[in-house]
This record gives sequence, C-alpha cells and structure tokens, in this order.
Amino acid sequence: MNKGKLYIETYGCQMNFSDSEIVASVLSDDYDVIDKATEADLILINTCSIREHAEQRVLNRLSELNALRKNNSRLQIGIIGCMAERIKEELFKTGSVDLVVGPDAYRSLPTLLKKESRVNINVLLSETETYDDIHPIRYDTNGISAFISIMRGCNNYCSYCVVPYTRGRERSRNPQTIINEALSLFEKGYREVTLLGQNVNSYCCDGVNFARLMKSVAEINPLLRIRFATSHPKDLSDELLEVMSSCSNICKSIHLPAQSGNDRVLKAMNRKYTRRWYLDRIASIRKYMPECSISTDFITGYCDETEEEHQDTLTLMQTVSFDYAYMFKYSEREGTRSANTKADTVPEEVKARRLTEIITLQQELSGKSNLKDVGKTMEVLAEGTSKRSEEHFFGRNSQNKVVVFPRGSCSKGEYVSVRITSCTSATLTGNLIDN
Repeated sequence: MNKGKLYIETYGCQMNFSDSEIVASVLSDDYDVIDKATEADLILINTCSIREHAEQRVLNRLSELNALRKNNSRLQIGIIGCMAERIKEELFKTGSVDLVVGPDAYRSLPTLLKKESRVNINVLLSETETYDDIHPIRYDTNGISAFISIMRGCNNYCSYCVVPYTRGRERSRNPQTIINEALSLFEKGYREVTLLGQNVNSYCCDGVNFARLMKSVAEINPLLRIRFATSHPKDLSDELLEVMSSCSNICKSIHLPAQSGNDRVLKAMNRKYTRRWYLDRIASIRKYMPECSISTDFITGYCDETEEEHQDTLTLMQTVSFDYAYMFKYSEREGTRSANTKADTVPEEVKARRLTEIITLQQELSGKSNLKDVGKTMEVLAEGTSKRSEEHFFGRNSQNKVVVFPRGSCSKGEYVSVRITSCTSATLTGNLIDN
C-alpha cells in the first residue's frame, strides 16, 4: 500500500514540537512526513493559544494553505493542539478544515481521517493520557538534541493562562518509559535531551519525583546532556538543585518564570509565590550552582498594573541579573480567570512602552552576562552549521548560551572546548582549543 504524504506545521512551545513528533508516529502506518506543504495529501497545523497573535497567525496561514486545494482535490487539512481545543466552533465556521483534534486525542487521528464526514472532531481531554507507549518520530531534528515529554497538563490555573483549559489536568509519565526513551536516543547518536512539562517540578509517578527522575536520566551516560523546562518557582526544590550540582552532565541552566516583580500583581496572577519567595529560590540556585544561568518570563501591563508595580519588575530584573528572558505584553484570553473577573485597564500604548523598557533592560543584562564569559574556555556541544557561515559551527554550553566557532575538523554531536573571544547580547563567539 502506498502511503500518503503528511506535512506538519508547528507553532508555539517546545511541548507542541514534541507533540508533533507523537502525531507523526501515530500516523506512521498510513503517512510519511514530508517538508513541503505543496506535495502533501494531509496538512496538520499544530497550534498554540497562549496569545491572540499566535491564533491569528494560524488563521492567516490556514487561508494560504487552503489555496492548495485547487491543485489537489484530495487534500485534507486539520487543526490540532491547543487552538483546536479552545476555539473549535470558530474553526468549523471557517469552512476550511476537515479535522479538529485536541492535544489528548491524537490516538484517534487514523480513525477520524478514514471517516467520510465533512468535518471530524475529537477534543476530549483526558486525565490519564501521557502517550508513554508511543515512540515519537524525530522527523525535524538535528540528530543531536531532542525533546522528551515527561508530563502533560497543568494544575496551577494562573489567572492569565489557557493551558489548563486546553491541555487538561496534570499527569505524569511512567519514569521507566522516560529513561528508556532517553537511552534509545543516546544509542541513536543524540547527545542532549530536554525533559518537558508545563511544570516539571511537580512531576511525580510511582514514587519518583522530578529530582530522582533527573538523576536516573543523567546516569544513562555521562556523554548525554540533560536539560529541562519549565520550572515553577513555588515547586523548585533544594533536592533538585543538589542533584543538578552533583551531576556534571545536567546542564547548569534554569528557566524560572517570574512574570512580575510585584506581590499584588503576582497574587492577582495566582502565581502562588511572593517576590521574597522568588528571590529565596534564586539565592538557593546561586548557593548550589554559582555558575548556573537563570532565564525567566515576564508579562507587562497585566490588568490594572500600576507604574510603581512595573518598576518593581524592573528592580527584580536588576537584582537577579537574568541571563536572558522572554517578555510579552499582557494579552487577555477568553475563558481564563483574568478575562472573567478582571478588567484589562492598562492602555496598549502604556503596555508597549513598559515592554520596551523591560526589553531594553534585559538586553543590557544579557550583554553584561555574556561579557563576563569573554576569555573563558567552555565545553560546547556542536549542533550544526552556523546560519551566517558554512565555515563555522554553533552549539550551546551548559548554561544554554549559543556559541559560534570555526568548525575546523570537528563534527556534529562532538563536545569541543571553545575559548570565548567576543560576544553580543545574544551570542558568544570563540576559537577551538585542542583538547
């Protein structure tokens, strides 16, 4: 039997990219993944609903892809992921999709695609689905780094966030399946895995918490680097920090979203920690791993945030001196607690100005952080050819900083020593050092 041709377009977070690999596996009996939408029999758009802009991009892209039906009457187009869960009715109204499937219903894809209905849908959320028996097809990786989803859903219900409503309640994967997947990747030549979850710190299955899981994965082989995302400040334990400091192949990098530096705003966001708690966690990270890089997220202009509260975010940034950050204006999402109970009173021009201030400050902090690395020699995992020059490779160090260096005779997947000679706020540049 000839297989169909599947094109997957993924938007949003690392979890979505991991999910697309699961979808490719679920459909592998009937479809081969290709990299050109124009040649596909089935196009799936894996979507993100975190911000309105992300959804609008997908709707615009959907219109473009529908034009391909003119040359292929058999083409099927589906929306999968968070957006399918959140705005399924609106997607039906577009008249341009054949399939709408939520994040917990990917196993139903083969059956839905064989039905003769005009539009097929499954957006049921599950309290048990983890896809732990499915081996993802890594169709779009560099062969060096890979994501491993260790849990799904979220129980935190931050006031601004749609994730609990689009991905359901929190549940953790069986730890042995995670260890087996990491071992299999290492044996195939991968040298770095990132363990993924909406809040990895709350992982717990069969008596194994996240710290113990990290240690077990790290023990697979010292040549396998381990990363993780994302941590919630309220759950970041000293036990995890102890494990990270004791295992050389666990990368010394933590993404710890702050969102705001003001206690009233944090309470309104339902973040379940205070500024003091957050700074205590930063102090613990520095205690166990002085060399650890710390990145974060910030949302500016949340509901009725005042100018003084915005200043508290700026002072938190200066106090911690984050290595890098993801920064956004507040975007009201229908169905969240904020949209139902709070007024979005901060004018757009004020949000934009505050965001500019946060970005400007972070660029300064990132520049200072990278400048401290000039003159140091660090271990870098070579990931591939630099976008700007075929003569250069790029990779990341333990602190998750991008390093560009002459490729010399090194190969992808190799650990190399690089002495840093210069930097920008985003990138380190250096020369190879003979090991």
